[in-house]
Order: sequence, then C-alpha cells, then structure tokens
Amino acid sequence: MFESPQGHWDVAGHRVGTGFSESGKDMATLADQVQVPAEVGRSGAEDAVHRLVRWAQSHRQAVTYGVAAVVVAAGLVGWNQVASRRSEEAAGEQLRQARLAFEQENYPLAASEFARIRENYSGSRAAEQATLLLAQTRLLQGQAQQAVDVLEGFSGSASAVYRAQAFGLLGASYENAGQPGRAAEAFEQAARSADLPSMQAQFLSDAGRAWTAAADTEKAVAAYQRIVRDLSKTAGVAEATVRLGELTKGAAVVPAAEK
Repeated sequence: MFESPQGHWDVAGHRVGTGFSESGKDMATLADQVQVPAEVGRSGAEDAVHRLVRWAQSHRQAVTYGVAAVVVAAGLVGWNQVASRRSEEAAGEQLRQARLAFEQENYPLAASEFARIRENYSGSRAAEQATLLLAQTRLLQGQAQQAVDVLEGFSGSASAVYRAQAFGLLGASYENAGQPGRAAEAFEQAARSADLPSMQAQFLSDAGRAWTAAADTEKAVAAYQRIVRDLSKTAGVAEATVRLGELTKGAAVVPAAEK
C-alpha cells in the first residue's frame, strides 16, 4: 500500500458583504438579502475548487507520487492475475501428465507427480484434484492409512466442488483401514456436502453399511431410513428398503419427512 504525502490546505477567510452602507444609503432590499446565502454557497464551492487546484499546483510532487502509486497498484493487480492464470495453466498441464501415468497404472509415478502438484500449487483447483487423485492412488496401492493421512486435513477445507468427494474417499480409506465407525461418519459428511440426491443416497447407503460393520444398528437404520424417507426417487431406495428389512427383521418404521 502506498501513501502520498499529505499537503497543507491554505484556507483564506473571506468576509461576505451585507449590502448595507454605514450611512444607511443604498440599503439592500429584502430580496437582495434572501439571495445572499445562494451567492455565498456558490462562492464557497468555487473557493473549494480553486483551493484544490492551487494545492495540486503547489504540491505537484505529491500528486505525482499519488498517481504513480495508483498506477503501480493497478499494475501489481494485473500482474498477479496473469501470474495466477499462468500458474493454473502450468499446474493443469502437469496434472494431465500425471493422469496419464495413473491411467496406465503406473501408480508410483502417478503418486509422486500428484504429491508434487499438491505441494507446488497449493490452493489451486489443480492441487485439489491432485490431492483426491493421490488418495485414490494410495487406495489402489493398498495403502489405506496413507490415503487417510492425505485426506484427513484436506476434506474439511476442500472447496465446495470437491468436498463431498473428499469425504467420500476419506470414508472409503477409513473402511479399508479397518475403522468402520470413522468411515460411517465420513460418509455422512459426504452426504451432507453432496448436491445431487443420487450422490446423497449413495453416501448414506455407504454410511449404513459402515455403521452395520461397526455394530451400530441404530445409526445404520437411521441412515437407510433417510434414504427411504427423503430420497425416495433415487435408485438407492430399493437397496435401502432391503437393508432396513434385514436390520429390523421386517419391523422397520420410516418416520414422516420433517417439515
């Protein structure tokens, strides 16, 4: 942030005539007196403009500094935007190359590239995508705990576009790491973060499965009931109904939807 030097305002006092002479002659009329405030207003405005012009003329260096500061600041904003765009483009190209290694099942190389993009372009969309792909790569390598390590700090801070996917992968990572209770919690977070009803139903179904594995029948039933009650138009409702019947021995009661 730049600051221009502050100038000194030389405010000159002006005495406004009343229109009366000492002898009482040439006395102003009532109309003249009523018009005086308007004249004073115009004179004051004109004086302010003239004072500003005089100040600028007598403080040319200060004005120059101020204009230069604005120009430099605008230049910096423009340069940052260009640099950010170029950085995103470079990250996108590197991500594309890393994806090729992933698709060719060269997981060690893919993991190395995803980790590098994640570190070098932190905060970018490419870095978020690289984080998700790195976790997925670790899962495919059978390294569930490493996937958990990648996602635990990321899922809660991921942008809205990737948050549901991040929690879903975290749930899968916990599940593969033998922690079904934590997996179920992550899946429910994913369901809350998802926009599409079909994704919400899928994550709730995953949560029901994980709660069942964690021997928490009550929470498993609640997860499946939410699908039947709130997401009845999704494909997941058929499986949820079957699982409810299995868990409750056919005695499942689906509560009414909340108003």
